Amino acid sequence: MTYSSFQALKKLQATLLLFFCLGIINHSIAQIPQQYLEISVSPDHPDWTYKLGDKVEFIVSVTQSGRPVPVENVRYFVKEEKMEPIQEGALVLKDGEAIISADGMEKPGFLRCEVFATVDGKEYRGLGTAAFEPGLIQPTVKMPTDFEAFWNAGKAELAQIPMDPKMIHMPERSTEAVDVYHVNFQNIKNSRIYGVLTVPKGAAKYPAILQVPGAGIRPYSGDLAKAARGAITLQIGIHGIPIDMAPEVYANLSSGALNGYWNFNVSDKDIYYYKRVYLGCIRAVDFLVSLPQYDGQNLGIQGGSQGGALSIITAALDPRIKYLSAMYPAMSDMTGYLNGRAGGWPHIFAGNNLAYYNYPDAVETISYYDVVNFARILKTPGFYSWGFNDDTCPPTSYYSAYNEINAPKEVFVVPETGHWTYPEQGKKSDDWLFEKLKK
Repeated sequence: MTYSSFQALKKLQATLLLFFCLGIINHSIAQIPQQYLEISVSPDHPDWTYKLGDKVEFIVSVTQSGRPVPVENVRYFVKEEKMEPIQEGALVLKDGEAIISADGMEKPGFLRCEVFATVDGKEYRGLGTAAFEPGLIQPTVKMPTDFEAFWNAGKAELAQIPMDPKMIHMPERSTEAVDVYHVNFQNIKNSRIYGVLTVPKGAAKYPAILQVPGAGIRPYSGDLAKAARGAITLQIGIHGIPIDMAPEVYANLSSGALNGYWNFNVSDKDIYYYKRVYLGCIRAVDFLVSLPQYDGQNLGIQGGSQGGALSIITAALDPRIKYLSAMYPAMSDMTGYLNGRAGGWPHIFAGNNLAYYNYPDAVETISYYDVVNFARILKTPGFYSWGFNDDTCPPTSYYSAYNEINAPKEVFVVPETGHWTYPEQGKKSDDWLFEKLKK
């Protein structure tokens, strides 16, 4: 073997290892986050849900390997999520346990108790969140009078642009049951959408699923499992960059040119970063329905966080999508912070951001991109899942959107989960989607 051949082989092996590791990472994100010192904080109602004005007791347990251990500097805070503490102090544990009593909320929302404890010089955190009539939470974001006209104009602009699809078969990643392709196609502003297409082998026609990503800049490896189960899947990136580059490229973009992309051009609704993203998701639908293997009628979309937002948004804008599945959707009721309560990721009006972005043009732009306003026009049946302990996408924000949905909807709440899911939540989501798509 020549040196150049050896180098090529090593590069291929490294690439395959990367995809394997990414597969592990993608699955591990949905697993239970464990820490050396386990701090459990549980509201005393079994479903963590209360009536307005009810008092709540947070039951605290601090253990290591299931046993109480000596800890230091135990302290707690009780607050509405993302707000300043309304109750705080030191906490005395007895056999690793304590109870914190708190007054309930007088308006719909979430009351969070955070407990901190130190062992071996390291501080650990646990939290529990009580829900106070979340079904009554109302959004703060306003609906622009020309909201639908604005997006109809965007879709008309997109329709004038040839799709120009490119497909590269990946035999080294394909299996006996599934063909894998790297694909890209034209979007607005002379940009492209890149993704991984997986197609079941065979002469049959298949339903299709568009998988939209959570926030960040990363490569993608496709969803062979769902394709083997009998659905075409298209997993896309949103940034107009190839999805199969070296890991350091994405790391450099994350800390460099694309750092804080969610704020880019927020002063102007016509050139805000997410306009190209939202229309790019519609272009991904254009691509899927053009495939000869597609059955012509059964199309779903799924994602979590930013992907949960994009699932609702794309389904609201494109009636070709028949079903959606969304986990803890981001970008929901982002103006909450301007009204004295938590808003959705990316927290554009929270903390230090408020000084930069709290001006009329930015607030107006956000109203055209907030999930709440898409929820108001959504007609697509959906499955939703989340928990109450989400730090990244506060539950107040996604209930603001969920409560506006008039389309058929199901929600599977696992209160203790945060910005992560149990495998059972993912299975329920997938099973619901496949049941609908294969009717």
